[in-house]
Amino acid sequence: MPTILNPNSALNNKESEPSKVDLTQYEFDYNYPRGLNLKPGEKKHEILVEEVMERARESYRIMSRRHSDWERIDKTLRAYVPSDRAERFERDKEKGDMDGDESNESAREMSKIIMPASYAILDTILTYMMAAFLQDPIFRYEGTGPEDVMGAILMEKVIDQQAKRSAAGLSLHTQWRDSFAYGIGVTSPQWYEEWGWKTVRKQTGFMSRLRNMFIVTGKERSRSKYQMIYEGNKLENIDPYRYLPDPNVAAHEVQEGEFVGWIDRTNIMSLLDQEEWDDDMFNMKYVKQMNDGRSSLDVSGKSGRANDKTDWDKNMNTNNPVDIIWMYVDLIPKDWELGSRDHPEKWLFGVAGDEVLVTAQPIRLNHNQFPVTVAAPDYDGYSVAPTSRLEVVHDLQTLIDWLYTSHIANVRKAINDMIVVDPSLVNIYDVNDPRPGKIIRMRRAAWGRGGIDEAIKQLNVADVTQGHVADTSYLHDYMQRTTGALDQAQGVMRQRTTRISSTEANNLQQAAMSRLEKPARIISMQSVRPIAKMFASHVQQFMDEETYIKATGEWARRLQEDFGIEPDRERIPVSPMDMVVDYDIVERDGTIPGSQNVSTWVELFQVMSQNPQVGQQFDMQRVFKYIARQMGAKNVDNFVKQDVTQAAVMEDDQVEKEVDKGNLVPTNGSVQ
Repeated sequence: MPTILNPNSALNNKESEPSKVDLTQYEFDYNYPRGLNLKPGEKKHEILVEEVMERARESYRIMSRRHSDWERIDKTLRAYVPSDRAERFERDKEKGDMDGDESNESAREMSKIIMPASYAILDTILTYMMAAFLQDPIFRYEGTGPEDVMGAILMEKVIDQQAKRSAAGLSLHTQWRDSFAYGIGVTSPQWYEEWGWKTVRKQTGFMSRLRNMFIVTGKERSRSKYQMIYEGNKLENIDPYRYLPDPNVAAHEVQEGEFVGWIDRTNIMSLLDQEEWDDDMFNMKYVKQMNDGRSSLDVSGKSGRANDKTDWDKNMNTNNPVDIIWMYVDLIPKDWELGSRDHPEKWLFGVAGDEVLVTAQPIRLNHNQFPVTVAAPDYDGYSVAPTSRLEVVHDLQTLIDWLYTSHIANVRKAINDMIVVDPSLVNIYDVNDPRPGKIIRMRRAAWGRGGIDEAIKQLNVADVTQGHVADTSYLHDYMQRTTGALDQAQGVMRQRTTRISSTEANNLQQAAMSRLEKPARIISMQSVRPIAKMFASHVQQFMDEETYIKATGEWARRLQEDFGIEPDRERIPVSPMDMVVDYDIVERDGTIPGSQNVSTWVELFQVMSQNPQVGQQFDMQRVFKYIARQMGAKNVDNFVKQDVTQAAVMEDDQVEKEVDKGNLVPTNGSVQ
């Protein structure tokens, strides 16, 4: 009789772990880099794995202390009760399958209400951050010297094109969300290469023996060889739960640490594909033989954010999850027996499933930094995981939830009949009927006696929570003041008994925006500027293929006037050598368009335009552009008139006289 496999066997033994496979029994042909023997089980392999794991465990020991606090934030940002739990509670309640304690506990769980105050605050702050940074372009550059101006313009357009293709704005949004929710938001700027095939045109025809040449008869679609089809910068987000920094340095000083790493959840098929085209990856075939590729430091199932506190990933038999610990280490190769250099350099290590080394390589980036940026807008200057803005007001959020939940519980208590009944005088089955409009019959012994109030009576219910709603409003207002997400920043104007003037409204809005400019400036210095620097350095170091950029509006005018590029050429070729320039990064100041007092600028513009003496001292066109941008115009440069030289017709003798006077010169600049 064949063996019957139970598909739910994993569910019946959740705590069982698969036995460890002896990888030394396998032999795969790998040419390891730098002549090292990095086969699993070999001495050098085991030493490197232990060095990486020792740093990862030490970092995880410190960072895991913050996970419980982060889980509390996750619960306040996910205010919901699973529908299956609610339906099961109602069904069991109707059937009477729950005892008293279970019913009370389930009722408390179902009646708990989370007011989305923290979510509204977080959404307000993120809206400001997107308006402040996600402008076009996100990263701005300017040439250091006159000879670098053209290259800086082209670099800015190339990086902007890469940022749009890789959706860098979404990665930045995730980083900012993590920074305000958990205290730190982490990204890794990486140079990305996409490999695949292209559809190309192939000529069809035949070889002519008479002409000794190929005669083309047409074209057809064909598949190119396996090649690189795209290269460029991209941002990878790092989950704070999986982040492994050097605990000896502050959160914003990641470049001062000895190491930095994170845990990346992937699958074996993706790793095998990566090994195919990346020469620095190896040992993936050994990883494939592992029963369980997950890391002992994995937080799946431990945190509320990772998998909603469930163990679904441990019980699935159809996937092959693999956890890789990526670790950048600043080391001396001679001390680690990885080379003869006795000067520190940065290396990248990857350990799959805590036991197989999959990469060991010096990164040798031109910017000579760890490709990791951390945004910590509420940092204290010393902590590796500072307290977040939402953590500061978490107790207020909890109090608001309790006040509102207790008020709703009291309302439910009031609307449900609390009745004292004498069953000897009243038909108890009529009283228990939950349908409205019911008729309650008196028992035969009570017919004609009256005294209905003595047989059944409604208990008086006092609403002791009637002030809770007003208290929640006050606490929510205090949360907004603490976090800076005021009503004015949300576009909400408080009701007043007196009329509000436009000047007062503008002043209130500017004051509210200034509260959010502070974290925006901090994020600009901590994260946005380093990302811009690394993106530019990556382009200069790794860009191999020529690309094209589109120049319109102001860029087209500058390229035409300053560098002689024809205005009808919107697509401009850019070669890797064009990127080799000295540049400065134009840093965002944290303000958003429209935050200035536009009405005041309009009045000043009117005064300058009406007073020629004042207007001559200012560039009126630039003032007008500034006002237009503050009012929300994004493409004002497209409406600027181009300078057109007007030709004047003059008589020959008049032209000769003007030439003799020196008022006219030939167009070639020479004088006969």
